Amino acid sequence: MANLRNRDLISMRDLTAEEIGNVLVTAAKLKHLQKSGQPHALLPGKSLAMIFQKPSTRTRISFELAMFQLGGHALYLNAGDIQLGRGETIADTARVLSRYVDAIMIRTFKQSDVEELAQFGSVPVINGLTDLEHPCQILADLLTIQERKVRLAGLKVAWVGDGNNMANSMMLACARLGMNITLATPEGYDPDPEIVRAAQEYAAPTGASVVLTRDPAVAMTGADVVVTDTWASMGQEGEYDQRIKAFQQYQVNEALVALADQDYVFMHCLPAHRGEEVVDEIMDGPHSVVWDEAENRLHVQKALLALILGAEI
Repeated sequence: MANLRNRDLISMRDLTAEEIGNVLVTAAKLKHLQKSGQPHALLPGKSLAMIFQKPSTRTRISFELAMFQLGGHALYLNAGDIQLGRGETIADTARVLSRYVDAIMIRTFKQSDVEELAQFGSVPVINGLTDLEHPCQILADLLTIQERKVRLAGLKVAWVGDGNNMANSMMLACARLGMNITLATPEGYDPDPEIVRAAQEYAAPTGASVVLTRDPAVAMTGADVVVTDTWASMGQEGEYDQRIKAFQQYQVNEALVALADQDYVFMHCLPAHRGEEVVDEIMDGPHSVVWDEAENRLHVQKALLALILGAEI
């Protein structure tokens, strides 16, 4: 199977379809071991530095527990602890941390910060979220979809709302795996054009389609998977009123999901602003897999860490 040992994960572009499959198979295996109470301390003595310039519930807990359950240790570093890019350059921070730890995970604003850490560090760097991409969340989403749908290729994914970091990474993953994705976004909130071009390039040999539309009904019609996210993400609070107005027609509600396949699954990476991008009836309804999705962050990140740090699985 595809070898991820000592590899960085900066973007979904870093993973081939085979490598994504390897992560999902490994995650499913580790999830089974945990659920059946079987120990799997595959990384004894290994350490992970976790840099947080953006706070998080799921990212911190899942990575910290992942290292603990794998027999290693995670070190939490917030922006004030290390003053990344202010008191010390990113390049110097990368060099110093590489002398202490076996891998670095960073959750930050700029994609270029992750790229610079990877460039100057000598240990693997994992993108825990940037304003451009969120690969770890998308891998957890793929595991969740696979658990419910078994197959991935040929499914239709409807993305409704902001063309943000989640939309960017989801596009790339779908294109790689032969999944069709239609993204409905209001004008001015489209996904990154360079990533759209890359996704369309990846889609050509897999037979997938990557479609952008302004009409949420077009995206939703016949969808097997329905995905949305908050209308105003962290750092966009000053745009809140403007965004609420722009996204009014993009709420995932009962009228909209009536257009989806009858066995659709609803996904949201959380935290959700209930009553804005999604209503309670969908969030808490029988099609929702958001809690499985949140849990699967743990299993996917264990798989990534085990594969990147060379564990024998």
